[in-house]
Amino acid sequence: MSRRALVVLGEALRREPRRLVGVVCWSVAEAAPAFVIGHAIARAIEDGFAAGRPWTGLGWLAVLGGAWLVAAAGARQVILAVAAIVEPFRDRLLTRVVGGALRRAESSGRLPGGGSGGEREHAAVARSTLQVELARDAFAAVITVVRTFVFTVASVILGISTLFPEALVLVLPPFVAGLLLFLVSLPVLARRQREFIVADERTLETVTAMVGGLRDIVACGAEERVGATAGRQVTRQADAGRVLARVTAVRTLALAAGGRLPVVAVLAGTPWLIRHGAGPGVIIGMLAYITQSLTPALHGLVEGLGVSGVRLMVSLDRILQPEDPVEDGPRGRPTGTGAVVARGGGDAHVELRDVTFAYGPHAEPVIAGLDLVVPAGDHLAVVGPSGIGKSTLAALITGMLVPDEGEVLVGGVRADRLDPAERVLIPQEAYVFRGTLLDNLTYLAPDAPDRAVAAAVEAVGMRDLLRRVGGYSGEIDPGALSAGERQLIALTRSYLAAAHPGHAHLAILDEATCHLDPAAEARAELAFARGAGTLIVIAHRISSAVRARRVLLMDGTRVLLGTHEELIGAAPLYADLVGHWGPPDRDHHAREFVR
Repeated sequence: MSRRALVVLGEALRREPRRLVGVVCWSVAEAAPAFVIGHAIARAIEDGFAAGRPWTGLGWLAVLGGAWLVAAAGARQVILAVAAIVEPFRDRLLTRVVGGALRRAESSGRLPGGGSGGEREHAAVARSTLQVELARDAFAAVITVVRTFVFTVASVILGISTLFPEALVLVLPPFVAGLLLFLVSLPVLARRQREFIVADERTLETVTAMVGGLRDIVACGAEERVGATAGRQVTRQADAGRVLARVTAVRTLALAAGGRLPVVAVLAGTPWLIRHGAGPGVIIGMLAYITQSLTPALHGLVEGLGVSGVRLMVSLDRILQPEDPVEDGPRGRPTGTGAVVARGGGDAHVELRDVTFAYGPHAEPVIAGLDLVVPAGDHLAVVGPSGIGKSTLAALITGMLVPDEGEVLVGGVRADRLDPAERVLIPQEAYVFRGTLLDNLTYLAPDAPDRAVAAAVEAVGMRDLLRRVGGYSGEIDPGALSAGERQLIALTRSYLAAAHPGHAHLAILDEATCHLDPAAEARAELAFARGAGTLIVIAHRISSAVRARRVLLMDGTRVLLGTHEELIGAAPLYADLVGHWGPPDRDHHAREFVR
């Protein structure tokens, strides 16, 4: 546990001195059976039942029962006192979390829950609140197990000392040895368990992100690469599990030494105890002290610190971790998991020849008899009502789908056989992985120089997001980003890859800017349009069509290709989309491609 976490825990205890005194006092009452049990059993046997005085024996057992009643009352008060300590601790942690979020929002001009950037802060606050609840519960558990252990052990030692002090030489050495073994192994155990918890979380995140990006993975032919990334994470988790298992074996050994060896020592030393005056009742009382009090207390300490202690450490470290400063430029390239888009390269000339496609042998074709040529370097916008087949067209061009009839060629190669590195596809749901921002941006171009990364950030308009996440070395949590922020990262990553010297490329934006505001969308699209490659935009705003050189209109009965101005006059649907109504103008030169 970090020094900062220890300071916070110390402050939590010092702030409630009266409650701590209450915990101590009621713990004495709760530990009464641990002191009484050996005496009661020994006296009940030797002074009562063995001596022919059953009522005396029953009286001693009644004393033990009374001790349990006192312990029950004490346990109730201890729970209340512990709650009075941990609840203010929880409130202070929550204040810290929310205050930090508000300060970050103020410095970045965002409010939690408001706008795309605010969604990120809201998600971060929600996750930190969960960590606060875990820390509260773990803190209460740690206080309880440590308190129980200390008062139980003290009661047992006091009980043995007053019953038959010579027995301490048999009981204490193995118990202390087991306790020391556990305490020595605790830092390693905590570290290994934390590593396993983190590895498990990262595996879950990797698999979840992979499932969410399956479309991208298939489109880009990145199955092997992404599978290898997920496999490496699974292997890391398995390695962490094996190491944790080995360290846990030390904990088992500590329990055996501290909890079982004292019993063996008393049994093996029975002749010695009898020679020193111990009777059968005393020996049975010693065994009761060990099996009913000492061993359960040690077991509770080991399990409590090994589980709740580690949970407390992990939660506090995450809540209290400092924020990374914003950097002005890249400062290195840490290795991370990979994104799922492809490098550009080769001829970006697109041609569809009499293409027909339907989702099933008996379904109506979504695209029927389509002929389309998109020259290299063109900027084409595809528009039309939702569900009309725009994304299907994008999937055919990327090779994700194979036409039922006709063929789709990119650079003269069938799209489904094209090297995935020859195209860039950015879908509506952008794929972003956990790692640094620089990992995300340079995955497709790991050798890109710093100036190229900075130029891509500037061109696409990601400068504000760069500052908000803490610079290029800032850790990215996909779940904490808004949909628009994920789209900006994916757009910048693809732009950087496509901008590599000598890389001609085809970029397809399948509503890849739908979560951006109009100004950010325009800047991103124009950045791609200024490149040397071919740009196809599946548009969700008519402004994307206005910026394009040509527009492809899909209306379910025909497909028209022309400029923005031509389609306004030639297609009522397009005029309706633009906001202009009027009869078709037959003098315009929009070309009809559908049958």
